[in-house]
Amino acid sequence: MKWKDAIKDYGYYLKIERGLSDNSIINYSLDINRLVLFLETNEIQTTPITIQKQEIQLFIFETAKVVNARSQSRIISGLKSFFNYLIFEDYREDTPMELIEAPKIGRKLPDTLSLEEIDLIIASIDLSTPEGERNRAIIETLYGCGLRVSELIELKISHLFFDEGFISVIGKGDKQRFVPIAESTQKFICIYKDQIRNHLSIGKGHEDTLFLNRRGKQLTRAMIFTIVKQLGKKAEIKKNISPHTFRHSFATHLLENGADLRAIQLMLGHESITTTEIYMHLDRSHLTQIMHTYHPRK
Repeated sequence: MKWKDAIKDYGYYLKIERGLSDNSIINYSLDINRLVLFLETNEIQTTPITIQKQEIQLFIFETAKVVNARSQSRIISGLKSFFNYLIFEDYREDTPMELIEAPKIGRKLPDTLSLEEIDLIIASIDLSTPEGERNRAIIETLYGCGLRVSELIELKISHLFFDEGFISVIGKGDKQRFVPIAESTQKFICIYKDQIRNHLSIGKGHEDTLFLNRRGKQLTRAMIFTIVKQLGKKAEIKKNISPHTFRHSFATHLLENGADLRAIQLMLGHESITTTEIYMHLDRSHLTQIMHTYHPRK
């Protein structure tokens, strides 16, 4: 079996069996291709079936010289998944990743914005332009619903159920979930949709896409990142923010105001509640207040 064929088949497996997004599949493939490049550079003749632990260890040792611990851990995790797939498909009987451990890394807490900082960002938007009204609706939706950037750009008009107070979101693995949406967020979406979007010449295939660029086509991930970066700079926010920062802020603010962790998990679309638990980085005074409020022996 050639590496190229194995990586291609593995991509199909990740898409069909595990339901991963194209971006995730690309990232998994990049890590395996990094191993293949190392083998070719060092003239190590081996295949996905015959490669042994010694070659993997040498690759990891060299990789550790040029990447940080977090990246190294991700590469090791990706390789473990790949070789487990080969065992699952009966190409191998064992894995060369056995006993190879990822470096210990601390859990990185996400940056969050305070409500005041979010208000500053929204206040910095120039509402005298059509793009300004759109950008306000985008920021309000990112923060008001805790969406991933991919979920935002894929949001459809037909998925807005404002009478019921929900929007339908297609998340990772094409999984659908319903997210509550506040009346204030609904208002800004409607202003954009009814007063700005209606006047655009909408491109074919984008008739149902909510947020559009000036040419009437779907916005890209890169464009949303640019919008957020520019607004953060204009509002003089010193933190390194991205579209995901609003998702982190959404979850953190809900938790700080007493929301149930399980409810937040459902709204964020996390498969595991362990992922949601990262938002438990609350200050001690708030935890003390929670204990005194809810414990029966307060």
